[in-house]
Amino acid sequence: MSTKKLARFLAVCASLAAPPLAYPVQALAADAAVIQPRDGWYNKALVDFDFVRQNVSIPPKKGVMIIDSRPAARQYDPGHIPGAVNIPDSQFDKMVDKLPADKATLLLFYCGGLECMLSHNSAFKAEKLGYTNIKVYPAGSPDWKAKGAQVSVSAAYIKKLIDEKAPYVLIDARPRRVADKGMIPTAINISDTEFDKNADKLPADKATTLIYYCGGLECVLSDNSAEKARKLGYTNVLTYPPGYPEWEKLHGAPAVAGAATAAAGGAAAAPAALVAGKEKGSVTVASFEQVWKSNPGSLMLVDVRDPKEVAAGTIKGSVNIPMNELEKKIATLPTDKPVVFVCGTGARSGEAYDTVKLLGGKVQAFFLDADVKFNADGTYSMIAKK
Repeated sequence: MSTKKLARFLAVCASLAAPPLAYPVQALAADAAVIQPRDGWYNKALVDFDFVRQNVSIPPKKGVMIIDSRPAARQYDPGHIPGAVNIPDSQFDKMVDKLPADKATLLLFYCGGLECMLSHNSAFKAEKLGYTNIKVYPAGSPDWKAKGAQVSVSAAYIKKLIDEKAPYVLIDARPRRVADKGMIPTAINISDTEFDKNADKLPADKATTLIYYCGGLECVLSDNSAEKARKLGYTNVLTYPPGYPEWEKLHGAPAVAGAATAAAGGAAAAPAALVAGKEKGSVTVASFEQVWKSNPGSLMLVDVRDPKEVAAGTIKGSVNIPMNELEKKIATLPTDKPVVFVCGTGARSGEAYDTVKLLGGKVQAFFLDADVKFNADGTYSMIAKK
């Protein structure tokens, strides 16, 4: 082969070989740029959006604390990762009591993006306190919002909107029987279970700020409704995960018309072993636990939470019928023994009772009006509502 032909042959080979070599190098460089270590950062454990998303959950994921290191009023209050605790880096030393007692808990710090040092500063401080599982999400809040993930607001921000008479719609996603006892001022009630039937209550302008809340960090109703609103095309949907329990603690319960009438209705009659509670249709925690411990087969316990919640923990021996499926499955409920409904806060269990009393014929329905903590091993703790 001549020198000229050889040169042409080698040139062709080089041109064919070049593209596949160049592409992965460029891709790696682009990926690495997302969390490229920088001087002053907590470079020992940098994580990205996907890692954070896997650890964000309502109810909060056990063994994880997400910490927003930004100032409260101007940054955390108007928008943060759901379930995140606010410990501003400037106040870290004064607020260490908010950190978990277990030093092996995953602490996931974030702040205002790649130019923000607050999360890194706080991570170093937590390490000095002996915490052993610390990670920093350097892209922080801007990245979280840019990727379309759910954003939450604080009670202080809602109070500010109320005081300033700002344009927004605050929505209580709890069942009506619960919301009627007290709602955050200016809120309207659209029960998550009846969302589709009441979607016409939402504003016509899809850019309107919608803020959903329900019965606290163990309640998923506001998250469920927020997702439904986004699917309808609403573009500014926020949640307030601590919900009414925190609001009531901070600001007290508003006067509620009709509360006396509801109480006057009295409690429904319960089988001898089950003692009627304060709320109509409820049974006392003490009587339920006595029956459940001594003769669990004498009643049917139905957990009406969503399957995702139940997968994380439920009462051993209970049956899962999610609230949004109950109406279709009423015929499967027994009529020869009591059926007791349970959830995390008493909201959905009460709604289940109302539904079955309306549609269930001879079903002996009751519910637990209590705050319940469910454990993965089938055990639980239960505190009656006051």
